[in-house]
Amino acid sequence: MDLLWALLTLPYAPVRGLTAVVGVVAREAEARQRNPVNIRRELEALDAAAAAGELSAEERDRAEQRVLDRLTGGAGQAGERPRPRRQRPARQEGVRHDRRRPRPAT
Repeated sequence: MDLLWALLTLPYAPVRGLTAVVGVVAREAEARQRNPVNIRRELEALDAAAAAGELSAEERDRAEQRVLDRLTGGAGQAGERPRPRRQRPARQEGVRHDRRRPRPAT
């Protein structure tokens, strides 16, 4: 059965290979992006730019926050907005709130 499946899906092998390569590249990029050594280098570069007068204090703080959000996985990642939590509707008295289907009348 495995041999038959391999023969039938052989035309899709390049797609599976490309998908695997893209997955490896994405994992490596994320690992490098969240590497504490790289984060520290970026923070030091921001401090050096601020000391040289290339960045204002506000710009430095915003850039620093973006770098730290990337390290901690915060919501400031790549312009993302935090998703609002879904609120449940208030319960009403006298209303049945279980999720079971009602039994048919016999």
